Amino acid sequence: MGKILRATHDGVLSIDGNELSVAVLEDGTRVITHSAVFNALGREARGNSRVVNIPAFMDAKNLQSLIDGTLRDKISKVEYIGLNGKNQSGYDATILPLVCDLYLKARELGVIKQKSQLETAQKAEILVRSLAKIGITALVDEATGYQYNRERFELQKILKSYISEEILKWQLTFTDEFYREIYRLWGLPFTPKTIKRKPSFIGGITTKYVYDMLPDGVLHKIKENTPKSKKGHWKYKFHQSLTPEIGREHLKKQIIETTLLMSISKNKEEFKKLFRNKYGKYIQLEMEFLNDDKDNRDKELSSYNKSLVKTLNFNPNAPKEESKPKKKTAPKLF
Repeated sequence: MGKILRATHDGVLSIDGNELSVAVLEDGTRVITHSAVFNALGREARGNSRVVNIPAFMDAKNLQSLIDGTLRDKISKVEYIGLNGKNQSGYDATILPLVCDLYLKARELGVIKQKSQLETAQKAEILVRSLAKIGITALVDEATGYQYNRERFELQKILKSYISEEILKWQLTFTDEFYREIYRLWGLPFTPKTIKRKPSFIGGITTKYVYDMLPDGVLHKIKENTPKSKKGHWKYKFHQSLTPEIGREHLKKQIIETTLLMSISKNKEEFKKLFRNKYGKYIQLEMEFLNDDKDNRDKELSSYNKSLVKTLNFNPNAPKEESKPKKKTAPKLF
């Protein structure tokens, strides 16, 4: 066993509200603790791994075949003596972006089947993009000498800003994974050309499986608030009418759940069945390639959904005064 190195510096790296314990050793190795990796990925830390010699934050069975040599070189624990004189351990800090890449690769290959792993992959994408931005900032600072002038925690402030931007993108847009799964189930090639110019029926699928799952009346109100161009196209994305606190959070949740159901389905028929089982609503897409007249079709299906919910919620034993409830207004999501 070689000499145990000492830490020359230690501190706390703040990422997205999580405090990550880090240190720099006398040979220049940057170290991050075991629990800090969990925290960075937005997960509860645990010590017991289900796979021998593999850290618990990457011990899922569906990830093992994707662990390459570069990542394996980083999973050995680094033992060191902290500034407090106590023995401590961690990992080479570059393991964090590598673990993020592992989850992103698993998502890309479609091996992620659990909602928790999908959420970790989304967290990993936010983190990787943000770290890439802060990396170029640090390099420019070093090249210009500005690193000696900046405040101690200025990079962390910048990183926080970048992470906020990435989180906002996730809240406001549909993910590539969402569309990738649609293309797979509907038998379309997922290429730059087809992504840039999505077939018209993609909008119908998005409406039925995401926006129609918002409380009754919300989609109709969104359409009222969204103007159309002279050619009859919506000028803005529907999600731009939703409130950040309630509407967008509900939308984000629906996107995640729908993406997960698609990812575990072998074909679109299986997906539709899983969707019906989960939400108790029959989603009817009469044509695979929908025409541009979506407005009337949306209104028709929305009325169907409303009637179905009313029927399912009917209570024959309810008191008379409750049998004719006042007209409900939709929550303020827009």
